[in-house]
Amino acid sequence: MKHLFVMDPLERIQVGGDSTYVTMRECTDRGFEVAMCTPDRLFSHDGEARATVTPVRTTADAPYFHTGTPHESALEAFDVVWMRKDPPFDMTYIFSTYLLDMAGTKVVNHPAGLKLFNEKLWVQARWPQFQPETLITNDIRRIRTFVEEAGGRIVLKPWDGNGGRGVLVTEKGDANLSSMIELLTREGRDYLIAQRYLPGVMHGDKRVLLFAGEVVGAMARVPVATDHRANMHVGARVHRCELTERDREICAAIGPELREHGQLFVGIDLIDGHLTEINVTSPTGIQEINRLYGLKLQADLVDAVIAHTGGHA
Repeated sequence: MKHLFVMDPLERIQVGGDSTYVTMRECTDRGFEVAMCTPDRLFSHDGEARATVTPVRTTADAPYFHTGTPHESALEAFDVVWMRKDPPFDMTYIFSTYLLDMAGTKVVNHPAGLKLFNEKLWVQARWPQFQPETLITNDIRRIRTFVEEAGGRIVLKPWDGNGGRGVLVTEKGDANLSSMIELLTREGRDYLIAQRYLPGVMHGDKRVLLFAGEVVGAMARVPVATDHRANMHVGARVHRCELTERDREICAAIGPELREHGQLFVGIDLIDGHLTEINVTSPTGIQEINRLYGLKLQADLVDAVIAHTGGHA
């Protein structure tokens, strides 16, 4: 089989925790042909989706990535194209999904679903019953009123962020509230998400991985004492965790719809029995969950993707 990974440049990959790295290694170890390209190497010529791709062999030891000579290829020459570019979910990202729509082969996750399942907005659009009280707007006055009437702490976050970047906690009477709102909305030009603060986050949010709509693993991410964000990028520690009946109810409700839309590798975030985010663009957590439970989830992921291509390992 031939696998293409559309991803960030190899020099940016943190091999100790990156899910794309171990997935590429799994493909290499199975004897598959593996190549990579960055989104800006995608293009269309006379209706055919193509890319300048670089063959790559991934190993367990440094230098980890052994690259060949870049060359031009049709995307349909690959059995699977993995879309693993990290956010931001900006117009460049969106345009790359339109090119991937033309690929003529299996794309994981499916580009139409990537456009549909906005990580911050789709929860409110499709499953508001699982979400904490939430407001999405760029109206500065409306945001201020929401905070003042909430009766507790409120989380403010950019609609298109990732890794906890730009996430702030505020409450009524905060002298910095207006400045926070103006900063995050760029004085009303950008949307933000205001959401009721869930105190359970200080004991850890739960990152749950779903492959083809099924739960395969979960971990708790516990913030450090000096930060409210449960993101590994900002130092959160990971621990084993158990899913509650409510957690499993949420997973059972959303899993089939994610699978139906071709979202085969998904990470969801749960706090206090609430669904706060669905990550479809570039979910992470495979290596951390592997270490916590002695698993090899990258093998399960590749198996799940191959099963959905009708291919053979």
